Amino acid sequence: MAKDPNEFARSILDTIIAKHDPESVTGKDAKKVASGLRGGSKGGHARAKTLTAKKRSAIAKKAAKARWGK
Repeated sequence: MAKDPNEFARSILDTIIAKHDPESVTGKDAKKVASGLRGGSKGGHARAKTLTAKKRSAIAKKAAKARWGK
């Protein structure tokens, strides 16, 4: 048994965490997370290809106003 209360608390938490599998703690399925990462990395590039220069400019102006126009 640990003499320090913090070490004792840590040992209790380590025991509790070891009993649970990581997926049940996070609530996320590893396969779904991996597929989401693949899709998310494509989204911005695909959107940029479809936007016209005028629309990109309007989005940039709106963002600049939101950031510095306060």
